[in-house]
Amino acid sequence: MVMWNPWRGCHKYSEGCKFCYIHKGDAKRDVDTNQIVKTNNFYAPVTKNKKGEYRIKPGQVVYLCFSTDFLIEEADEWRNECWQMMKERSDLHFIFLTKRIERFLKCIPDNWNDGYENVTVGCTIENQERADNRLAIFDTLTIKHKNIICQPLIESINIKKYLNNIELVVVGGESDRNARPLDYDWVLSIRQQCIETGTHFEFRQCGTHFIKDGKKYLLRVKDLCRQAKKANINF
Repeated sequence: MVMWNPWRGCHKYSEGCKFCYIHKGDAKRDVDTNQIVKTNNFYAPVTKNKKGEYRIKPGQVVYLCFSTDFLIEEADEWRNECWQMMKERSDLHFIFLTKRIERFLKCIPDNWNDGYENVTVGCTIENQERADNRLAIFDTLTIKHKNIICQPLIESINIKKYLNNIELVVVGGESDRNARPLDYDWVLSIRQQCIETGTHFEFRQCGTHFIKDGKKYLLRVKDLCRQAKKANINF
């Protein structure tokens, strides 16, 4: 697994951003998250060593812009160069998530056609309103590999009608002492929707405040992913 952040910084965009870990981390370091700037890691996929070999070895998964949004407006002037690098590195598989799926058609390269085989796009949602707004758009887009990311999930949602051509649905709770609770019944409901449509499902993490069988639990951040894995409900 490789992380590639060609730029840093982001803006809170919708309800799911309320306790964004990027903003919290930046605040501790006295960094203004709302300033979008290129990083020294911009050319990472095509950087070579002294032998002329790519530093990022073939066959790896590259997580792109996981500390920002690949479709954020301020990056419009830089994005085409990133697409070119992804096209050049067809031996890598790139994954990025976005809350700005309505900008997708404005942001793709001229040679996108029916999508790049080595790119997966994840549309992030947090409640029913965002699901209906974003997934209605996502469903119409020509993309080779599509994921839906329900994280942080802050209410019960029904996305069954949007699961055509979706490879994976990921569900997770919110991580913060003031986080909104995650009810396990919501997780199981989405899992059932995935089972009925033959869509892969992954329970990625519990919430700091977690409800199961009507009982409320307060979990440590370091235990959120472990507890979700322990549930053993991936499909």
